[in-house]
Amino acid sequence: RNNLYRIMDEDAEWERMVEARSKIETILNELNDEVRAEEDGKAGEEHLLKLKEQLTMAQQRLENTVKDEERVKVELQGLEKAKELSADGDKENDDDDDDLFGDDDDEEDEATKATKEKQKASLQSHLDTITTLLQTQSEQVARLDAAYHEAEAAAAATSRGERSNLIAALSKKLCRDKLWHYRDYNEYVSSILEYRHVMDIKGYLNLIKEGNQAIRKKASTLGGASSSKSSKDKNKRSKRFDWDLYRTCVSEGLRDICYRFVLSPFRVGIKLEETHNKNGFSYERILPGDENKPDAGEPRQWMTPKIEDANPQEFASELVGSGELVLLSTARDDADWQDNPEMNDPLKGCRYVAAMELAHEPRIRRVLRAIYRSEAVITTRPTSKGLGIIDGFHEYYGLHLLRNKPVKEHFPMDAAELEKRRARLNAEEVKELDAELKLKETNSCIQYLNMLKAERSGDISIHVHLPFVGDVSDNDKPWYKCELENLGRDRQDVGKFMEALERVYFPADNDTDEWNDERRKILKMALVNYLLPQFEAETRRDLKDVSTKVGVEAAAQTLRDMAMEGPYRPSHLLGENRFIVPTGDVPIVGVCSSNDPKDGTFLAAVNGRGELTDHLAIPGGTSITSEKIREKVITFLMQTRPAAVVVGSGAGVGCKLTARRLGEVITQATERWNNRLIQGQDEDDEDFEARMQTFRLMHSNIDDDDDEVWKCNVDIVDDNVAQLFGRSVRGKKEFPDMAVNLKVAIATARWAKDPLGELAYTWSSASDAGVFGTEMLFLNIHPLQRLLPKPMLLREYERVLCDVTASVGVDLNGACTYDHLHGLLTFVPGLGPRKANNLKQSVSRIGGVVSSRKSLLVKRLMGPIVYNNSVAFLRIRATDHLQDQLLHPLDDSRCHPDVYHRNKWAIKIAVDALELGDSASNDSEDYAITALRD
Repeated sequence: RNNLYRIMDEDAEWERMVEARSKIETILNELNDEVRAEEDGKAGEEHLLKLKEQLTMAQQRLENTVKDEERVKVELQGLEKAKELSADGDKENDDDDDDLFGDDDDEEDEATKATKEKQKASLQSHLDTITTLLQTQSEQVARLDAAYHEAEAAAAATSRGERSNLIAALSKKLCRDKLWHYRDYNEYVSSILEYRHVMDIKGYLNLIKEGNQAIRKKASTLGGASSSKSSKDKNKRSKRFDWDLYRTCVSEGLRDICYRFVLSPFRVGIKLEETHNKNGFSYERILPGDENKPDAGEPRQWMTPKIEDANPQEFASELVGSGELVLLSTARDDADWQDNPEMNDPLKGCRYVAAMELAHEPRIRRVLRAIYRSEAVITTRPTSKGLGIIDGFHEYYGLHLLRNKPVKEHFPMDAAELEKRRARLNAEEVKELDAELKLKETNSCIQYLNMLKAERSGDISIHVHLPFVGDVSDNDKPWYKCELENLGRDRQDVGKFMEALERVYFPADNDTDEWNDERRKILKMALVNYLLPQFEAETRRDLKDVSTKVGVEAAAQTLRDMAMEGPYRPSHLLGENRFIVPTGDVPIVGVCSSNDPKDGTFLAAVNGRGELTDHLAIPGGTSITSEKIREKVITFLMQTRPAAVVVGSGAGVGCKLTARRLGEVITQATERWNNRLIQGQDEDDEDFEARMQTFRLMHSNIDDDDDEVWKCNVDIVDDNVAQLFGRSVRGKKEFPDMAVNLKVAIATARWAKDPLGELAYTWSSASDAGVFGTEMLFLNIHPLQRLLPKPMLLREYERVLCDVTASVGVDLNGACTYDHLHGLLTFVPGLGPRKANNLKQSVSRIGGVVSSRKSLLVKRLMGPIVYNNSVAFLRIRATDHLQDQLLHPLDDSRCHPDVYHRNKWAIKIAVDALELGDSASNDSEDYAITALRD
């Protein structure tokens, strides 16, 4: 079952990745089609006709999808109306139908309702699919419409000769062969298994696409073409504002210039990936689909181009003089301009374009991200508020002065490093190593959640960074009080990044220092300005995600421990074996005491099934030890004779005082009860008879022949769930006229008897939005649960309750009879809320009691598939209505009926164990039950 939950989560992640892959394929196809059309010189009428045809087909598909959506909505509305009419008709005709035809029509109605529900669910799923498809097709129509109008305007404004020149200029500026390779990226996308890497490709292709659009827009403007105002506004709204400078630089042709002296980003990415992962790169590597090209396998393709016989200044001056290189800024005479020579550097824009495209290349990001993950550290600093309040007794003490804690401690160890550590260990040592690493990872994640809690309160600040170069602290200040300006990204140690990049980015046969400085500036800009900020944000997000996951698992484990605690076992049974002397359905008294003198203390006695039998109210401000109240409590306890008295812990220290005083009262009550038939030494016969007569009048439910020794103890239990019940809608509905503390006392006794039942009862209450389990978010299950996402908590809580219910099983008759136990049926595998309600109604219709698992099928309370899935988790236990019947002992177990009804394996084991020999051939049910009981 745990693997099933993991597979469900992985399926959801896979669906998200497949959707992202399809979008990437769409972008690649668009880029490839645009370039192919320009290379073939078909940017005129043929390309326009093709766009028009595609636009018409897309519009037709969109119209058909809209019609399908309207049709499905009409069908859903029809089903809803039919359901309402059917419900009204059933209310009016139920009595007459039962008199005329009996109960068979109810089963037909249930089958019809189930069919309609399935049909409705199918239509709703189909509607969701249509809605997603409608959104995708709308985006496609909008994109094709914009492309069509842009191509139409360009075709109208340029002649055929001008169009050829425009295509040549565009091809030169686009640098298609320098930026992406269609087949290579298609294969790379297919090999990726992580959503983040898929989104890296999407971001890179979107960057290239926006640059290409800027180039085409510039070219169409120079050619005299213009587009409509609405199209301009739409394109402006759809673009990222932080890429404005990039679009400007690319449109001026700086992309073509920069790749005259640096290697293209996608080739850098391939070289970096293979050098990092395979410790080497072959310069004869051939890209997919290029096998038949004349320059296939040419090593020069993978080498960084060099500018011969010119330094960067001479190269830039020549391009500026020819008009090919456009200066992006105008020189000024102020001091700032003179002090910063970079402002007057003509190659500044070229370096910016190269750095942007290099920083977005997916393979480069993937390799550098792994290096960053292994090198990054976490440092915390107290804020001005934290410095004033965090001392040795503060909850955040120790979290406010963390320095250079490795980030990798919060994540699973790298596979290669883990394999090295496991190499010389035996199986037992490997198991210990895995447990140690898991515990270390869990503790680190819980610590990070506490750090997030402290940061949210404004007491500390968290910094994720690379180790700094040198000492960043001042001589007269401790490190955590130094100025943040000294902790900039330019002070971080990027040596490993630069070493890895320079190995593949610099020319293999060396170059002049001036040109290598230009390339080094590009790498530094890509790292410091773009990659490091993004990696920091990603790492913080990853730390939060993985810590949240660990926190949710910790909260779920706490809930599992609460649910698996089992019924409270009185102290006089602790020495006995739980299997030989089971706890059974013992009566318990729950106590709710309050610190507020205005609120009274309540004692509530519940029977074995958790029903309230009697209660006692002690006024607020009154002590239990007072003579009058003491006698009332003793009388109440002797009338109910509980096996234990449990005091809720909600009153804090006051509950300990209440428990101690109740212990003294219980001691007197048990002594008085156990010695009630013994005549005292100073008591004559008349006094003894008078005392017994008074005793009989006060305790009319007590038999004089009852010589059972009454044992009772007092204990303190957690009343977290009980306090919630006392103030919930469930409590008002079940006990509308009772005080809150009395409802808390009842729930405290129920919690002691069946923690799992109370948790399932808490889950069964739905919110106004129809979401079940929201009440559980108010339980104090884990100290960090307020930092965790509510949907994730509810999902894990639901899974825990399903697991525990499947492990323990559910008393079917009890769950169908008592409302506070009915919530357990919801978590039985194969049922769920709707089938559980239907089962309860069906059992009530046949008298409220099921005598055997087999009768679930015989009386048509379940269908065969639901029966086969859920029957092993449903227990049939003895009740007052089944005292005269011989119940099958394995019906109250977790064995599936196939084991002892269809295949009779359990019966054969019992017969062989009893050495009954040939008597095993007896097939009678009573004989099998007798053998199993023996």
